[in-house]
Amino acid sequence: MSQAAERSVYSDPAMDLVRYEQPLNERMRTFLRLEFLYQQALYHAESPSPWATRAAVTSILEILSILTRGDLRTEVMKELERHSVILGEYQSRPGVDTGRLQMLLGNILSLREEIEMSGAQHINRIRECEFLAAIKHRSAIPGGTCEFDLPDYSHWLNQPFDVRSADFNNWLGILRPLCDGVAELLWLTRESGQNVSKTAGSGLFQHVLERDSACQLLRVALPVGARVYPEISGSRHRFTIRFLEWSDVDSRPAPTPEDVEFLLSLC
Repeated sequence: MSQAAERSVYSDPAMDLVRYEQPLNERMRTFLRLEFLYQQALYHAESPSPWATRAAVTSILEILSILTRGDLRTEVMKELERHSVILGEYQSRPGVDTGRLQMLLGNILSLREEIEMSGAQHINRIRECEFLAAIKHRSAIPGGTCEFDLPDYSHWLNQPFDVRSADFNNWLGILRPLCDGVAELLWLTRESGQNVSKTAGSGLFQHVLERDSACQLLRVALPVGARVYPEISGSRHRFTIRFLEWSDVDSRPAPTPEDVEFLLSLC
């Protein structure tokens, strides 16, 4: 296929795309998981259904589990500072939208200050909450949070939505600065990449990254409704994308023998 034909496949800016992401280091993997749980918590928190509140609380507890595994707070603050330095270097360059640049720098500074003000022991208030600790303990058992196991949890779930929402927002407010910081870092990372049209010959694409590459995240885009999806494996040195054909939930996906055109972004 010619380069012109390759470019024309995704030339329509209104084309609906499905994006698949693959982290290339452990920090990015943790950031993506935290973002996923944060979005899930926010989504379910908006519904007045007690079942939605259950799902939102579960997301909060999983966020807490991630935050207790390492000093994520320090990593986020360092990454925000790094991006601040990088963006600051653009202030003296010609043709830069200084208004937008100042807005980005101000947002990074504000997020960093909020995380710093929250303190190193910011999650202790949630960790020491006996109510949440009991739910977390019983959650390890299949069906362990049902009514007869945790009658106090059931009683709380039957409270009016505004009561449950106030308690939930109190817990989420403790985690929000760090989660917002991660969300900003992921947005900056994604924005640093540029979509390039690629073709996977017989459904297979391999690439070796440059030795000094700062790439942390791969993004693969396909049109909505595509018959294939990518299976990505890689590290900071190289990566492989194999496209599999989807049939149905009762059939095992198989590698496609056809060439697949896709958009690749190295972030």
